Amino acid sequence: MSLLGNILWILIGGGIVIFIEYLLSGIVLCLTIVGIPFGIQCIKLSFLGLLPFGKEIKEKRKSNEVLSLIMNVIWILIGGFWIALTHLLFAIVFAITIIGLPFAKQHMKLASLALTPFGKEIS
Repeated sequence: MSLLGNILWILIGGGIVIFIEYLLSGIVLCLTIVGIPFGIQCIKLSFLGLLPFGKEIKEKRKSNEVLSLIMNVIWILIGGFWIALTHLLFAIVFAITIIGLPFAKQHMKLASLALTPFGKEIS
């Protein structure tokens, strides 16, 4: 079922657009030394944005909570809020129809990760 969901996501759920946006943002952020941790998170998000069905987001067990908090605050200030808001708006649009509900659920999953990506892992 996740294979079919991922194929439909790429075709009508905006998966390829999200993938390209996150990937390009990650590459641009990696051009600076300060932006490398944020760029790596964008690149991770790009692959999840391409194939989100069948993936789960979990808290890392051995994460440095203070560093994750600081990085998440910086992330929110430099654009994480707007990325999460975009996913939220897509989720609202897809939730209008019954057929779009699985896509809305995936956008909500991406919104939560886009808001605070540090200290989480994708499995």
